[in-house]
Amino acid sequence: MPQHFSLAACDVVGFDLDHTLCRYNLPESAVLIYNSFAQFLVKEKGYDKELLTVTPEDWDFCCKGLALDLEDGNFIKLADNGTVLRASHGTKMMAPKALVEEYGRKEWKHFMSDAGMACRSGKYYFYDNYFDLPGALLCARVVDSLTKQNNGQKTFDFWKDIVAGIQHNYKMSAFKESCGIYFPEIKRDPGRYLHTCPDSVKKWLQQLKNAGKILLLITSSHSDYCRLLCEYILGNDFTDLFDIVITNALKPGFFSHLPSQRPFWTLENDEEQEALPSLDKPGWYSQGNAVHLYELLKKMTGKNEPKVVYFGDSMHSDIFPARHYSNWETVLILEELRGDGDRKPEESEPLEKKGKYENYPWTTNFQGFLQAIQKQLATIQTLH
Repeated sequence: MPQHFSLAACDVVGFDLDHTLCRYNLPESAVLIYNSFAQFLVKEKGYDKELLTVTPEDWDFCCKGLALDLEDGNFIKLADNGTVLRASHGTKMMAPKALVEEYGRKEWKHFMSDAGMACRSGKYYFYDNYFDLPGALLCARVVDSLTKQNNGQKTFDFWKDIVAGIQHNYKMSAFKESCGIYFPEIKRDPGRYLHTCPDSVKKWLQQLKNAGKILLLITSSHSDYCRLLCEYILGNDFTDLFDIVITNALKPGFFSHLPSQRPFWTLENDEEQEALPSLDKPGWYSQGNAVHLYELLKKMTGKNEPKVVYFGDSMHSDIFPARHYSNWETVLILEELRGDGDRKPEESEPLEKKGKYENYPWTTNFQGFLQAIQKQLATIQTLH
């Protein structure tokens, strides 16, 4: 790992879209995501109607880094050595004694000590981004409901219904067909759920282009939804900013899969058309893999080892895989840091604690980041 990171030394600058370039109005978008699943479970799968009612206090359950054990309904928070720091059954926190009895001080069963991370498994789900967190609250409340209805139920099989809800609301054709709740509502009133990019960010992106940097947009969102987001936050000419746009990237698989497992696809009217044996030119694509992308970047830069930096908000989908599999530099966009920075040092704990999503100062981390790299931007200009 290099000791120093320099944006000026990077040939390629890549960005995730959701919660990185595109900031959401979290108090609104979280409720929308939650409702998209809750209404499906209640109306289509017969779950308790109580799932449809959420209080501001309920949102305090949401916390990045939670893992849901799909078999026993426990949510856990891991230490870096794989032991369980704390856990809840549904939303009900385990007391210290119960925690020791359940997990002891040994590594969690799905943790691999040699890799320092949880192994891949279909027996748990990891929550680390703002799209997922409303689902964590919903699943916890489902566990509460089933435990209450079935006299202390110990094992659970509700995940298949959650997956069905994902398919109903977020399948590739959902945006075009206006399926479910989420996409129709975003299309109806984008300003309620999205923040436009500040002029400083747009100026910065253009400065990078002017300095000769290749700009990438790599998002797991589908092409039509990506287009709506970018037009709203950046303007109708957003395509002028990016040399390559990759949608439906299915991260982290984009970085970890072989080209034969995940080829690039051409797009026509935002629909996938033809799988490509390689990536030969800049443009707008679907799916794909980091190996073929890097080969194209070599051609575009004329360098055998072009240096790439990637900005993203997810440790699981963006930061770890981009660094581990592709050896890219990475920058984590952590919105919580900006919120903490807005609190004055002399302020003490408020008498009445508010929920995470209630009147929270959600503001972009790009603002602070831009201030930190102003000197580098001047250096970049002189390099080209």
